[in-house]
Amino acid sequence: MKDILAAAAELQSFCQRQNWQFCFIGGLAVQRWSQPRYTHDADMTLLTGIGHEEVFLDGLLAQFRPRAEGEREFALRQRVVRLFSANDVPLDIALGALPFEERTVERATPWRARETRDHLITCSAEDLIVHKAFAGRGQDWIDLEGVLVRQGRKLNLEQIWDELRPLVELKEEPEILTKLQRIFDQHLD
Repeated sequence: MKDILAAAAELQSFCQRQNWQFCFIGGLAVQRWSQPRYTHDADMTLLTGIGHEEVFLDGLLAQFRPRAEGEREFALRQRVVRLFSANDVPLDIALGALPFEERTVERATPWRARETRDHLITCSAEDLIVHKAFAGRGQDWIDLEGVLVRQGRKLNLEQIWDELRPLVELKEEPEILTKLQRIFDQHLD
């Protein structure tokens, strides 16, 4: 875990020097808001907006090694740039532009893991639940349940629903809302 935290601190320091807006999501945020689990990479949302991605990509690719040939073109198509930190930890950086991503970054706060002296800026527990439900993979639902168990009634459920509903409409997968309600019913009674 120390390698991942060091890689995240390296990426965060670079973004701060550029005055970029960002926050960590994924496994690092799970470390903060749920039970610690193994993660192999550092996931970040970086606010780039639409039409300005190249400036961010060029800066990142000048500082960090790409994980594949043609990474710049891939990132422009998929809105995710895949890099390696100096200590070879994978970095996945989502190029954020949605209003939800902007609000996620605005609500993000510093967190200090026990294994490091660095404070990493992570998304809120509520925004982590929205990210995990929207992604909807097996590990995402497990992570989401872990956040619910650990954070419980401290969560702002209204904020979660308000943020998730429009994203689910865009994705056209209403079953995400049904599954999340079942999990809430199970863990928040």
